Amino acid sequence: MIDVHAHICDERLLPEADTIVSELAQNNVSAVIDSGFCPVSSEITVKNAEKYDNVYATVGVHPEEYQKASKEAFSRFIDLYNNNKKVVAIGEIGLDYHYPELPKEKQWEVFEEQLQIAGSLNAPVVLHVRDAVGDAYDILKNYFSYLKSGILLHCYSGSKEMVKQFDRFDCYYSFGGAVTFKNATEKPDVIRAVPPERLLLETDCPYMTPVPFRGQTNYPKYIRYAADKIAEILGTTFEKVDLQTTENAKRLFPRLR
Repeated sequence: MIDVHAHICDERLLPEADTIVSELAQNNVSAVIDSGFCPVSSEITVKNAEKYDNVYATVGVHPEEYQKASKEAFSRFIDLYNNNKKVVAIGEIGLDYHYPELPKEKQWEVFEEQLQIAGSLNAPVVLHVRDAVGDAYDILKNYFSYLKSGILLHCYSGSKEMVKQFDRFDCYYSFGGAVTFKNATEKPDVIRAVPPERLLLETDCPYMTPVPFRGQTNYPKYIRYAADKIAEILGTTFEKVDLQTTENAKRLFPRLR
């Protein structure tokens, strides 16, 4: 399995990084993508990728961190992507309307600037979209022709109907611990709506810890619980989900070895 979205760079996990990585192989995790969310965390993801063979990085400014966006930060992201083959994408970037105090207009500006960077680099993008599916779709519609290297909707929370809309952009969709939650009643229909060749696994650790560990810290080794639940939803086997999602991850992120 490949965990396409994790935060080993998070202050809660970073002190445990050696242990986290040492446990990957025994839990059938072949690679983890450590996702940056601000200039500082993006630097940490790259250092982690340089230190560990099976860890890769993304660099970007999360919508909640919009105030940390700057020309200097964006220039640094370009340098990191161009000069380190283990930086696999620009992300996580996007829109988050969950917190009303976050100004939408500034989020749009930071999001669009980073989409332009990804397009100029021919880099995949990893998107965080929370309570903002409509606006994210409209922005992607304007930029899709410029984004030639793939789009991942991480922790996809939209409807099955919106899957059909995002499919126009050849998007990929990743799912994690939330699929195991009892209140995730809409997830089975959404997952069944995703084209098999666009389905990916993630943990979003240390967040979104799956049942039976919900309420505790999440780790990449727990990705199995999302895979098992998805296999159950699709009426298939864990092995087939593992194979399909691993192939999909390597297609979207060709820098993965």
